[in-house]
Amino acid sequence: PPIRCLPPSPQSPPATMEELDHRGVPSWFLSFSAAMVPFCGFCYAHSRGVTTRVVERVVKSPVGVYGLFALPFLTLGMEKSIYDTVQAWQGINPNVRPADRGGFPSGGAELPSFSLIPVRKLARQLTQSTTDNQN
Repeated sequence: PPIRCLPPSPQSPPATMEELDHRGVPSWFLSFSAAMVPFCGFCYAHSRGVTTRVVERVVKSPVGVYGLFALPFLTLGMEKSIYDTVQAWQGINPNVRPADRGGFPSGGAELPSFSLIPVRKLARQLTQSTTDNQN
């Protein structure tokens, strides 16, 4: 019979990325694609002149030119929110950092999660041959 197990608990961080991420190529491509959707939307909006209108509106707001300093933090927060949400949907805790990772640019686990959903609990199917059971 198949053995069911859950991913490692947050108390014992994985040693490598392979221990944390058991997804195949289509799964990581889903994460990549989800992060690209807002970028493509930004590029389209920029080609339609939305960027200019946003900058003009921020400059004319009560905070004035200083409001432009908030724009990079807002856009990075939006990107992190989408990425963390997709990771949580796929059962990967965005706050867990493997021991062999860290530093720039892998510092996202050091920040709080901006996920819009809780991390999905996935049961992993492992098969074991009958000869292993007899030994």
